Amino acid sequence: MKIINYIKEEINVIKSRDPAIKSTLEVFLYPSFRVMISYRIAHYFYLKKHYFIARYISERAKRKNGIEIHPGARIGKGLFIDHGMGVVIGETAEIKDNVTIYQGVTLGGTGKEQGKRHPTIENNVMISTGAKILGSFTVGENSKIGAGSVVLKSVPKNCTVVGIPGKIVKKDNKRIESETLDQTLPDPINEEINKIKAEIKILNKKLK
Repeated sequence: MKIINYIKEEINVIKSRDPAIKSTLEVFLYPSFRVMISYRIAHYFYLKKHYFIARYISERAKRKNGIEIHPGARIGKGLFIDHGMGVVIGETAEIKDNVTIYQGVTLGGTGKEQGKRHPTIENNVMISTGAKILGSFTVGENSKIGAGSVVLKSVPKNCTVVGIPGKIVKKDNKRIESETLDQTLPDPINEEINKIKAEIKILNKKLK
């Protein structure tokens, strides 16, 4: 009975979130639909500690759909993976309700942590194409992660994050000045470039 409910939920999610869909039958062609049904089954076996069966189901789903969801991940209602090729969701990742993820997104770890290694994504978050969210921290509800961003630190709710490393450019619909950004989320590459520029100025003065 649960699997029927999951199927109905996934159909409704895709029909409500993708304006390109023209009929209910099209839902069954969506990689997001197929992989989420496989994930629900695999997660059931994972919770029962049938780890081999769980991984077998998830690996088959990955090969068929191009989306990798570890059966240990905890996913709430209403996850929509649009054009999902290349999406990776790690074992200890937690995704709350009504989250949208686009292709090429990674919810991964840094390789240094034990236990909870992957991010927690709160309600109503949108993660754009190619974004990488790496580490055990939280992305707050209603936040948006820009395409290609690399997020390495916690994001408060109602924020927009862009860049490498990710910086908050908007919070509660208000733009944030760059000076504040440098203090809250420092950019080590930019800092090194500024140091080199300062050294060049000193050398130029000496040469003159």
